[in-house]
Amino acid sequence: MPQHIVIIGNGIAGITCARNVRKNSNDNITVISSETEHFYSRTALMYIFMGHMKYEHTKPYEDWFWHKNKIKLVKNHVASIDKKGKKISLQTGDFINYDKLVIATGSVSNKPNFPGIEIKGVQSLYGIPDVELMNENSKGIKRAVIIGGGLIGIEMAEMLLSRNIHITFLVRENLYWDNVLPKEEASLISNHIREHHVDLRNATEVKEIRGADNGKVSSLITTKGEEIICEFVGVTVGVSPNISLLKNTDIETDRGVLVNEYFETNIPDVYAIGDCVQHRNPPAGRKAIEQVWYTGRIHGETVAPTLCGKRTAYNPAPWFNSAKFFDIEYQTYGTINPQSQEHETSFYWAHNKGRICFRAVYNKENETIIGFNVLGMRLRHEVCDKWLQEKRKIDDVMTNLKQLNFDPEFFDKHEEDIISLYNQQTGKNINRKKKKILSFFTW
Repeated sequence: MPQHIVIIGNGIAGITCARNVRKNSNDNITVISSETEHFYSRTALMYIFMGHMKYEHTKPYEDWFWHKNKIKLVKNHVASIDKKGKKISLQTGDFINYDKLVIATGSVSNKPNFPGIEIKGVQSLYGIPDVELMNENSKGIKRAVIIGGGLIGIEMAEMLLSRNIHITFLVRENLYWDNVLPKEEASLISNHIREHHVDLRNATEVKEIRGADNGKVSSLITTKGEEIICEFVGVTVGVSPNISLLKNTDIETDRGVLVNEYFETNIPDVYAIGDCVQHRNPPAGRKAIEQVWYTGRIHGETVAPTLCGKRTAYNPAPWFNSAKFFDIEYQTYGTINPQSQEHETSFYWAHNKGRICFRAVYNKENETIIGFNVLGMRLRHEVCDKWLQEKRKIDDVMTNLKQLNFDPEFFDKHEEDIISLYNQQTGKNINRKKKKILSFFTW
């Protein structure tokens, strides 16, 4: 007899779970979301604001897809969970019974507690409602401040620049994102941000936000005592697991919903996936909380067989992430710490134009590769993944460096320069160019 699987949240984790349950069973599936009726690509929010796309363009599936695949969508807010009765109470007063429950509530924007955070024109950026609010708050303005040096902050900067709004970017770190990037990469991106006429200010924090008589934001005061005139403040200081729904339940939480390798919570038949999750015992090389798009997708793919009776453990490949800083692409594979650890050593190459770089981190003792960082060039995901899992040695990586390259055909290639610097720094003799003998014939 088919069971009823209820999923709270229609982001990438919840929807991937629903699709894979449908592939594996005839179970009844209900997906509940209070944000939007249909699943959309959250990474495309900035393009909606900039006018490159419309909301309907960000939906990966046509509206008829859900009915055809017998996935019921409910646009409502979950008020409470009754684990004993296996019942969910909705804000409208309706109830939904479940056999198995999947919590995929995602994350929420962090909200600092400095004075003025509630003033009109101060906001974060996470979902469709935030884009709509940002459209309203940015109409006719000339100056904005963005607080926080993460990936959402750089997206918001590009969004505002598309409307010719002057931006002051406040970062509490000494360099942009240097709590994630090594110093060289953080410096490269910091310089690139300034090249786009953004007033990037490092080591700067907020004391308070002030409003005008009309109730809208008028200025921001830094902890250094400086007043910055502005009509909009973007708060992009990261996100946290969205677990407010579980506060008065027996489902165990810490920073996120605590799960084992099967995404099982401490309550039978209740699971959690996506940004809201905190792994009790994270897989090797992974963090307890990982809030990126592709991990949510893998969570959904992994838990679906378990829901359908084939218990499957979470066993992800090495860490990967990618982003774009204006027109510089970024990729990272494996483990790259902002400061080298005692057992690590690092090789770094940068193009003399300051927009392209390559880093390989490897173990000091056995020279096995630990991670890659690249800016302004593209690597082949499957090759990086394979070499990290095989624990290839750095010399082998350098010998076969061309296999990593994934840049389009007519892009400049930099392998020879990278290997030349590696040889110079290490005293090795990797891939020295051999003289070619050419024969010319005159007919």
